[in-house]
Amino acid sequence: MEYRDLRYEVRDHVATVTLDRPDRLNALSAAMLESFSRALHAAHEDPDVRVVVLTGAGRGFCAGLDLRDEAAGQGLGASGVQFDLGSAPPVVLHNMDKPVIAAVNGAAAGYGLDLALGCDVRIAAEDAKFAAVFTKRGVLPESGGSWLLPRLLGWARAAEIAFRGLTLSAQEALELGLVNKVVPRESLAEETATWAREIAANAPLAVQATKRMMRLGLAESFEANVHHVYLQLLPLFASHDFREGMAAFLEKRPARFTGR
Repeated sequence: MEYRDLRYEVRDHVATVTLDRPDRLNALSAAMLESFSRALHAAHEDPDVRVVVLTGAGRGFCAGLDLRDEAAGQGLGASGVQFDLGSAPPVVLHNMDKPVIAAVNGAAAGYGLDLALGCDVRIAAEDAKFAAVFTKRGVLPESGGSWLLPRLLGWARAAEIAFRGLTLSAQEALELGLVNKVVPRESLAEETATWAREIAANAPLAVQATKRMMRLGLAESFEANVHHVYLQLLPLFASHDFREGMAAFLEKRPARFTGR
């Protein structure tokens, strides 16, 4: 499958999506957004994929929407442009059951920040930046950030960052709990690969069910979530991977999960 300014590859149960427009710090064009959605769908539908890694080529993670396109009247804000929110990358990202790791290799600004926030885990290079500059550009966090940031940080911290249009260093983001780990730039790919391998080694049906129930729990009561978790357990108890997990434990050996 062909992708515009984006690389997609699968290896050892890990799909890596690399935004590949380094000369523009991976700023997103409308065509690039469409490719991005297709890549996420491909990872979601591929039974061989257990984990997705999202990163950027070159010095930046993602500088947001391409403001040159917007200024020229050719971007998403152009008159007559039809945009399907249901297939927009942040929505697809949110609805994916497979875990997604953001390897934030540089600036994550605007839309790029929202994409990073939409991932389940964020590992940042020590020189990465997280720029919530929406209000400085006359817009709002339009790609999930207004929903995600208060849930990740609490209302007061989210308001401080969003209303003031702050840019956070990787260390500041770590101290706030916005990223899971900060590593030297040269260690980012290796550290991300280690986390991806650890997740991929676990039972994929169980990992996906866990993510699904955590996501559902954001919008329902404790009692409702307990009920839904029980319904998720029933097919897991009948799975080959559950039997393999129990056998591996009793035999004191690593489990070999197949996703069945």
